[in-house]
Amino acid sequence: MDSFGRPLRRSGFVPADMASAPALGPAPRGQAVRCRSVLLLNPFYPKDPRASFGKHVLTPTLALTSIAGATPPHWDVQYWDENLLQGPPPCDPPPQLVGITVHLTFARRAYELAAWYRSQGSLVILGGLHVLSCPEEALQHADAIAIGDGVQLWPAILSDVEAGLLRDRYEADFSRSYALDPPARRAILPRASFLTTTSMIATRGCHNRCGFCYLSTDGLHMPYRMRAVQQVVDEIVADQQPYTVFIDNNLGSRPDYLRKLCTALRPLGIIWSAAVTIDITDDPSLVRDMALAGCTGVFVGFESLNGGNLRDARKRTPAPEDYARRVSVLHRYGIQVNGSFVLGFDHDHPDVFQRTVEWIEVNRLECATFHILTPYPGTPLFRQLESQGRILHRDWDKYDTAHVVFQPRHMSCDELDYGYAWCYQNLFSHRSIWKRRPSDPQAVLGYLAMSYLYKRSNRFWHLLIKHRLTAAVWRPLIEHSRRRHLRLRRRLQALEFTAVTPAAAARASHWVSPGV
Repeated sequence: MDSFGRPLRRSGFVPADMASAPALGPAPRGQAVRCRSVLLLNPFYPKDPRASFGKHVLTPTLALTSIAGATPPHWDVQYWDENLLQGPPPCDPPPQLVGITVHLTFARRAYELAAWYRSQGSLVILGGLHVLSCPEEALQHADAIAIGDGVQLWPAILSDVEAGLLRDRYEADFSRSYALDPPARRAILPRASFLTTTSMIATRGCHNRCGFCYLSTDGLHMPYRMRAVQQVVDEIVADQQPYTVFIDNNLGSRPDYLRKLCTALRPLGIIWSAAVTIDITDDPSLVRDMALAGCTGVFVGFESLNGGNLRDARKRTPAPEDYARRVSVLHRYGIQVNGSFVLGFDHDHPDVFQRTVEWIEVNRLECATFHILTPYPGTPLFRQLESQGRILHRDWDKYDTAHVVFQPRHMSCDELDYGYAWCYQNLFSHRSIWKRRPSDPQAVLGYLAMSYLYKRSNRFWHLLIKHRLTAAVWRPLIEHSRRRHLRLRRRLQALEFTAVTPAAAARASHWVSPGV
């Protein structure tokens, strides 16, 4: 039983191949490496049974396709994502160069892969956020590490490999004009394995520097940079997908830029989603422009409903008491909301779980994502908790926001762990899904279909991922959503020169997006 007197399932369905990385086996010996060939590799990470497996195949990793875009044409490039459940990565023959992106939660697996390829004669380059925060650790497992802007560094690394002059460390900041980056190379992707291959980034950085966020990592100085709007549009058009996901930390940090982007996206007839902060609703006309440009959903980091937690984290945000009104602005224009909530702040008590879920239900958020507060190394939060003796261990595999790795202030570790599981179990329940249904009866059936497919179909997702059926099943639904959205835009357009009251906009705005 949980702290609310209800039964709680702490674990759920997780197939073996989604819980453990594929076995690598003995490294083949005696094979010559294939010259001027590079393998870009995204390592495996265990899946949380309480969240949707589908989120892992919504889009490919843009970091690797961007590196591929910076690769000279005389190099052969291959992409491999272990999370697509196609077995261990290729090694026959071994590539001359292996580039591995390293995040905190799969650092151990990245190092295993590095050792496996190095034993076969491949050169291994490690990059990514964990390399930035723990460079000396990463350097023990690689021939070279890339610290900072990998797209900027990659051509120099390849040139040094060709000349036999590879250094062990390459560093670059993020001050170079973002417009100089080449387009991502999406042709190397297995398109059937993803909901959409058009993962885009238009801006880099965020106007916030929250103490728990990876953007506050020591040594990471990422000024807010914006790509030329036409560059963004050209990439979207070239990939020929109906749905684009902007993976920017905060697409709305510069409202003037976002408005220009919306103007350029509007004629494309696509639908898209993005991460923004809730202060995007300061200007309802901008929210309306987003809807007219095809925005169907936003990911909003509310983080907490307690103002003390937000102040401690140094997050510049409207007061939590105004969150509900601001959510209604997004809903008014048919934009769905996936709210992100962090659990375990110092002002959180055991009642935080029930209060958070109730608020989500009252305000009919279409989706929510929960995270256990996690002190990433190199962040102010890590230094604070370490100085207080509250860090429990440094097993990076558990620093995935699904495990308790520090001592909470006002609850036990078990209470935080159980409360996190309780939030997911309750929000994904039949009762909660029904309670959060749209107020427009015509939109209910579509909402329920999407909710159950995305949130309660992990067994089904496992089959889709393993057999590369993600695109075949989901893209027809996306196209249906896109067509419905085009009809919505025409109704919103008809209101362009009149005052848009909440009631009038609501009649024009209800539909279901492919997921946020």
